[in-house]
Amino acid sequence: MEVQPRQPSFKGPENMFTGDVWADPIARGEDPSRLRALAVHFSPGARTAWHCHGLGQTLYVTEGEGRIQARGGERVTIRSGDVIHTPPGEWHWHGAAPDRLMTHLSLTEGAGEGPETEWGEHVTDEDYDG
Repeated sequence: MEVQPRQPSFKGPENMFTGDVWADPIARGEDPSRLRALAVHFSPGARTAWHCHGLGQTLYVTEGEGRIQARGGERVTIRSGDVIHTPPGEWHWHGAAPDRLMTHLSLTEGAGEGPETEWGEHVTDEDYDG
């Protein structure tokens, strides 16, 4: 067993996010594990750009209220306690509601070798507003 020191928070880069987004690293698996876990904090109205994960993604909303949408799908409201799974290769975005903070845990595979996250264009206000 090893108690690991807390890693510093980092700001989400502007090419991947709209608005203020911060992340706290939780776990980055060592070979053969490819697990990556982050706590991601979105300010009101902040959101990811369109993206997909080569091996899928699971989100667990820990507080607040947000929105998520798969490309071509309906925009869905998400709240504390919700678990969302996006399958490998599904383009989607997620972020906070316009007037609420939102934090979720992001669990992905691919932090080591293998497929990584592919990033696309920013989510338009039209998509965000639904």
